[in-house]
Amino acid sequence: MDDYQNLLNRAYGAFNDRDIDAVLALMHPNVDWPNGWEGGYVHGHDEVRAYWVRQWQQLNPNVTPIAFQVKPNGEIGVEVHQVVRDLDGQVVADDQVRHIYTFAEGKIMKMVID
Repeated sequence: MDDYQNLLNRAYGAFNDRDIDAVLALMHPNVDWPNGWEGGYVHGHDEVRAYWVRQWQQLNPNVTPIAFQVKPNGEIGVEVHQVVRDLDGQVVADDQVRHIYTFAEGKIMKMVID
């Protein structure tokens, strides 16, 4: 759990810093990632990159992990505080959500917004 918690903390930090390459380095090449902004899922590094670039041209999200929980099936649930601002700095959303992660080969394989 500690290794994955550390990996996820690094991923959230890099996301908040807009360091796409650092986050992608922590993801499996065939990652499934939720498109929480437009709906559906994106698959693989190229689609995740394109999704985030589009999102960040419209919104400024910041996501901070609050708590981690290992599920019986090996998934890790993360309670996060999410603050989304528009590009003028106005808060669009400020809430707590749950992310569920699965891993493969020591990397993030899938994330689900619960």
